[in-house]
Amino acid sequence: MIPIAIYHCNIGIVSRGKGKSAVAAAAYRSGEKITNEWDGMTHDYTRKRGVVHTEILLPPHAPPSFSDRAALWNSVELYEKAGNAQLAREIDAALPIELSREEQIRFVREYCSSQFVSRGMCVDFAIHDTDSGNPHCHIMLTMRPLDERGAWAAKSKKEYDLDENGERIRLPSGRYKTHKVDLTGWNDKGNALLWRKAWADISNAYLERAGSRSRIDHRSNAERGIDELPTVHMGVAACQMEKKGIATEKGELNRNIQKANRLIREIRAQIGKLKEWIGELFKARETAPEQPPQSPGLANLLMKYLSVQREKSRKYSQYWQQQHAADELKTVAKVVSYLSEHGISTLDELDAALSSVSDQADAIREGMKAAEKRIKELQKLIEYGRNYTEYKPIHDELKKLKNGWTSKRDKYEEAHRAELTLWNAASRYLHASLPKGTKPPLPISEWEKEYATLSGQRTAEYTKLKETRAKVAELHNIRKCVDIALKADQPEQTRAKRHEQER
Repeated sequence: MIPIAIYHCNIGIVSRGKGKSAVAAAAYRSGEKITNEWDGMTHDYTRKRGVVHTEILLPPHAPPSFSDRAALWNSVELYEKAGNAQLAREIDAALPIELSREEQIRFVREYCSSQFVSRGMCVDFAIHDTDSGNPHCHIMLTMRPLDERGAWAAKSKKEYDLDENGERIRLPSGRYKTHKVDLTGWNDKGNALLWRKAWADISNAYLERAGSRSRIDHRSNAERGIDELPTVHMGVAACQMEKKGIATEKGELNRNIQKANRLIREIRAQIGKLKEWIGELFKARETAPEQPPQSPGLANLLMKYLSVQREKSRKYSQYWQQQHAADELKTVAKVVSYLSEHGISTLDELDAALSSVSDQADAIREGMKAAEKRIKELQKLIEYGRNYTEYKPIHDELKKLKNGWTSKRDKYEEAHRAELTLWNAASRYLHASLPKGTKPPLPISEWEKEYATLSGQRTAEYTKLKETRAKVAELHNIRKCVDIALKADQPEQTRAKRHEQER
């Protein structure tokens, strides 16, 4: 089995409408100090740890001045006038730890050149690694094309909607109905899949050249045909805590998911073997015309099994025979009890029972999938909800200092950089995840209550899975007895057949 390396590749937008700045994002990712000429704010991240490489890649027609990070992103900021302008596209992706630093840099450079620079985008990328086992890269892309003179060009154009007669459609307001036409193709929704796949393909090429057996796959478990519960992305903070031996909610969730997946794999594998075994028995019955057409009776086969075991024990001491007979009687009694309880008397009914157990396991698994998905959503809602609530007063205080107090505002922002970063991340996530119009206070206690309920249900479902495994184990005991009985029957049938032929 080929080992799977970590795959993580997120794509997002740096939008002024969400309070973000391309200059601030570039300064943070590169660990530099840059002043945003659009609003006069200076963003100083020169004390940031873990920035191991930064690089700017430009298409041939880009101005040489764009090789300077401040010049590039200030040009973007100053050209975009709208208060809700989309300033940059950003991609963050985990780098394979199996590659050396030089290989990681070449890999990111090749990926950016082939996917973005070749299409006319300017690329600013940074590689971060704090030696915590989570090397990753941040890629910032321009969203507006450059013309042949190196000047910013239009992203899109408006076209008039026409009626069946080819005439423009007038709206009640008196204006004409229009639609936007993308001039670059960079915003096509299909690009996300192409870029994620390219990341996996180029990564795997580098892993192969490096002699590593590890590979990454951009597809989900379902797309890869893996019927398992997906784990959650741990993130840097959780990974570091787990390495120190501190259990985290994400770590605990992943351990529970992995435990359930192991149990599911075991049940499915055992059911598969039993199904194959029964299929072979039915096939053998079909190709033996001298056998009665009805399904063999399990009671007779179990009696045959006891007879065979008794015959085997004759060569041992009387004490051992008695002990062995008692053990075998217990085995058969347990099997008979199970068969009786589940109304199974023939191989056909055993096959049906096996299908029923398989269906039960599938139903439990599907229920667990839905529950785990919701648990992951609730984990994020609770985490971001707490951060939003805790750090909102700091964000509100910063807003009060917006006008006329630049120096004081900058000092306050720098002093509370970590809290404001957490609040902004929480605000973005909650804005995208909650129904439109949701207002504070956030229903965090309700989320926590639902999380506790689902966690309890998960424990109950896992118990059901263990019970299903116990049923499969019982069916394996039946298989063992039936196999021994059927093998003992074969020589007798062969002798009887020869005797008939001689007559």
